[in-house]
Amino acid sequence: MPRQVIVNADDFGLSACDNAVILGAFQAGVISSTTAMANMPAFEAACSLARHPLLEGRVGLHFNLTAGRPLSRQILTRRTFCDSAGLFDLNLSRARLWLGHQDRRAVHEELEAQWQRCLDHGVRPSHLDSHQNVHTIWPIGEIVARFAARQGVPVRLARNLGHTQSLPERMFKQLLNHRLSSLAGATADYVGDPQDLRNATPPDDGLLEIVAHPSQLGADFGDACLDQGESLSELLEQRLPGVPRVAYGVAGNAIDNHAQTLEE
Repeated sequence: MPRQVIVNADDFGLSACDNAVILGAFQAGVISSTTAMANMPAFEAACSLARHPLLEGRVGLHFNLTAGRPLSRQILTRRTFCDSAGLFDLNLSRARLWLGHQDRRAVHEELEAQWQRCLDHGVRPSHLDSHQNVHTIWPIGEIVARFAARQGVPVRLARNLGHTQSLPERMFKQLLNHRLSSLAGATADYVGDPQDLRNATPPDDGLLEIVAHPSQLGADFGDACLDQGESLSELLEQRLPGVPRVAYGVAGNAIDNHAQTLEE
């Protein structure tokens, strides 16, 4: 079994509904961490909720290049990222290994703007990941990992739990994860979603991150990648019995690879 598990809910700030479900999942002890979308309609409300004692120091930035409007100017002119209406419309292969100078600069500027909006609303992100995993596109990942290192926060690795990918995909992710960890420093050892947790053997040691998108299931919680009616909380208890749920950091203190045990 892993020593600890981070159960991170993505998409905090996406909508009022997402915010309510994520707060409820914190209160139920199902999740231990979340990441906020700084350019989404319910972001300011999410920042207000982030002041709740259960969420303090457990909110990261969910860097977004695929939905809504950007917060910076230069990226609006880059057709790699935005359409003529000024909305994100990513036009970049997942296998892309290189970006031109102007595109790299635009990504960095947008990342800085989303980070700064968190700070402006009283939230210093505890870690970094991305919407639709755009930071697992190699050149974007390098920008994100270097930025994370400068801020002193961890960055999520590419999914490496389970064996649903082809051999070339697994080899690419191994190389990418080595690059991300070498640039950003300490982070989780393994990353997967609830479906991976259900179908794969849990790791024997280390820090595991489960990437969750919780949904309301009566008084319980499901997940977007699980079957309808399947309980996320039951799955976590069955597959990771007794494994402490942690967050990447609390109030900037790094404990056991930037993880702090979630207080019961």
